[in-house]
Amino acid sequence: MSRVLYFDCFSGISGDMALGAMLDAGLPFEDLKRALGSLALGDAHVHADRVLRAGVSAIKFRVHEHQHDRLHEHAHGVAPQQAHAHDSSARHSHDPESAAHQPHRSLPDIYGLIDRSALSEAGRGRAKALFQRLAEAEAAIHQMPVDQVHLHEVGALDSIIDIVGIVYAMEWAGADRIVCSPLNVGGGMVHSAHGLFPVPAPATVKLLGDAPVYSGAVQKELVTPTGALIATGYAGSFGPMPAMSVERVGYGAGDRDDPTTPNVLRVFIGREAAAADVGHRVGGAAGEAERVTVIECEIDDMNPQIFGVVMDRLYASGALEVFYIPVQMKKNRPGTLLTVIASPDRRAQLADVIFRETTTIGLRHYDVDRECLQREIVAVETPIGAVRFKVSRRDGRVMNAVPEFEDCAKLAVANNLPVKEVQAIAANAYHAGRPDPSAASAGRAAPGGERS
Repeated sequence: MSRVLYFDCFSGISGDMALGAMLDAGLPFEDLKRALGSLALGDAHVHADRVLRAGVSAIKFRVHEHQHDRLHEHAHGVAPQQAHAHDSSARHSHDPESAAHQPHRSLPDIYGLIDRSALSEAGRGRAKALFQRLAEAEAAIHQMPVDQVHLHEVGALDSIIDIVGIVYAMEWAGADRIVCSPLNVGGGMVHSAHGLFPVPAPATVKLLGDAPVYSGAVQKELVTPTGALIATGYAGSFGPMPAMSVERVGYGAGDRDDPTTPNVLRVFIGREAAAADVGHRVGGAAGEAERVTVIECEIDDMNPQIFGVVMDRLYASGALEVFYIPVQMKKNRPGTLLTVIASPDRRAQLADVIFRETTTIGLRHYDVDRECLQREIVAVETPIGAVRFKVSRRDGRVMNAVPEFEDCAKLAVANNLPVKEVQAIAANAYHAGRPDPSAASAGRAAPGGERS
């Protein structure tokens, strides 16, 4: 039975609201701080405070940058939810003076920071692809090449923290399916570093693409570029809340406290409802399956350096799995079989990515059933440091507990130990903290972090 995450964007979405909602849903704040601290962004600190928005309790995520002695709130009193700023969370660059204080980081600079983060290898690829989409949106709007985009906004400190933080949070959630409600974008006009723009701002519109949107009673900017990026970058579909058994609920607060409408993003995390209850069972008595689409093509004439970029772009566009297999093609040429697994409603978008990014002139697709174990990420303290485990269950029983390889590799370097020894230490710590024999017998100390 797959895990489901649902973004309820009745009051819009921004980067800080998304992180606040995930923290409220149970994301360990200390783990998030460690992941963000690895970015080496200088004298910056993150805070998570419980606040009220129209009487609703929520978590407000903030970044405090001592260098300029300012919080996420707009420096001149314009509420961040009223301004989008291209920096992904609508907090600084609507004010030209505030934007002037932002570092002018290039995409390679940002990629370097991401490479030094505590994200998994797949997470680093996802974060880079998200920043690439932000830069491409700006480039399209201002009619310039991506490498010439002025990144004082895209490269702002809180943008980097929001995007790396949400990638880490989504890895923690371990959702197999992500759904988003139609987005309330608000209305009115908004000040930015480039002038006075209508809501939603041009960059937000570009990032939203064909996602369903509407304008409600609140006539302020409710969806920021980073919010649009998160929604469209992660959601496999848009619509009403799917049938699910809710295990966690989180509320992430925006800065403004509207007296009538809670300025919050709501996140639901849980298990897909039993298929027998909703009429979609496709598995037998041994388990339940979900329908996915397989997209394939063979390629024998493409620069092999491009394959890594293609994989990043496909994952950023919602692919569940991407992998390559060497094959022998006609005229006895060696080639590569590209296989993409995705939810059926992502097929057209992923096909566009394949045709745009590769040299193939055709592809095929077909639907299959997929059965997965329930998964979650659990932090385990060991004598040499914390290690994340991917714990997989079936009907409540632990089937596998795998330490994340990246965590083990970093601890191995820090403690001058072989990676296999760190994996053994982590496995022992996991078993020691879980006396249940079924859990202990199912644990595995093997390189982890693979998608399935």
